[in-house]
Amino acid sequence: GRTDSAWKHCVFVDGKTRNLRCKYSDKVLTGGVYRLKHHLAGTSKDVGACVSVPEDVKKSMMDTVVNLQQIFLKKSISREESSVGQTESGIKRSIEEEIGNSSNIFKRKGSQSTINAIFKKNDREDACQEIARFFYNNAIPFNVAKSEEFKRMVELIGRHGPGLKPPSYYEIRVKYLKQEVEKTNLIVEEHKLFWKKYGCTIMTDGWTDRKRRTILNFLVNSPRETVFLKSIDASDICKTAEKIFKMVDDIVEEVGEEDVIQIVTDNAANYKAAGELLMQKRKKLYWTPCATHCIDLMLEDFEKKIPLHHDTIANGKKITTYIYSRTGLISLLHKYSEGKDLIRPANTRFATSYLTLGCLNDNRGSLIKMFTSLEWQSSQFAKTRDGG
Repeated sequence: GRTDSAWKHCVFVDGKTRNLRCKYSDKVLTGGVYRLKHHLAGTSKDVGACVSVPEDVKKSMMDTVVNLQQIFLKKSISREESSVGQTESGIKRSIEEEIGNSSNIFKRKGSQSTINAIFKKNDREDACQEIARFFYNNAIPFNVAKSEEFKRMVELIGRHGPGLKPPSYYEIRVKYLKQEVEKTNLIVEEHKLFWKKYGCTIMTDGWTDRKRRTILNFLVNSPRETVFLKSIDASDICKTAEKIFKMVDDIVEEVGEEDVIQIVTDNAANYKAAGELLMQKRKKLYWTPCATHCIDLMLEDFEKKIPLHHDTIANGKKITTYIYSRTGLISLLHKYSEGKDLIRPANTRFATSYLTLGCLNDNRGSLIKMFTSLEWQSSQFAKTRDGG
């Protein structure tokens, strides 16, 4: 049998010991009893703290995880002990003092990172250079380095130590992808508990992909947060109100009618008609037009029906299109705008034209300096009909 005291504070999900549900918060945890202990203890190490755990259970779990962490850190010092000279004994004492302080023991910059900083500086430089080269050679955006998943990955690689065999192409494409899908489904199930308790809103977000297909994303919002539900190719669906109604009605059925308070969609005529049909069938929910889309439609009407708006936006488009179709002018713009770019009009929603006008107005000083500069006056662009 299982002798660990933590087991009595959870239930198994799908009969798997790696997937556990906390009895107090109903949170589904992946990673087994290790994360459950930190969840109950409230250490915020690798998992969120339980807000409903009784104080006696929290104290018991804290004592357990602190004891385990102290043992781990003492072993870490023992492995490095032979490398510590007489002049570094003070550093060693400070590390040992920190081990005895339970308030510091789970901090990100704790004892182990201190040891690494002292003894593994050159190793870190070599490792960081290889990581950076991996980013460069595979065209990985630099922002990835800010993600929690990246930091967690590096931490676990370090915890494993030398000899880690990286996952194969097949494992990433099949094995671990399936596991991640299972984990995501568990997270969605956890959200469904909040939907039942507080109600939720189903939201649609439409966009067009490179193949000119209309894709609809369905998201569910609750007081906890917004979660992605699914995407649907709606190229043949969004043309009629009846088909849209059938699609949205199926989503409501999937989420659970008793949990849905409202549906939010675009304010186009076919979506509006579909919303009316939905409210006729399901009396307890409401259809609500997207506020952002309503504002966008209002601004589009301003552009079409007010001559001053129409002419001003057209002139703004001419300026940005003229500059960004010539690399020499882009370089000149960056010189006078201190590297700032202008928002360029595109076939997208949400008032791009007005944002462009606002950006031109904010940078009017830089643009005046640019078009009155000697570089501009002596350039070939100033001698053309469009540039003059």
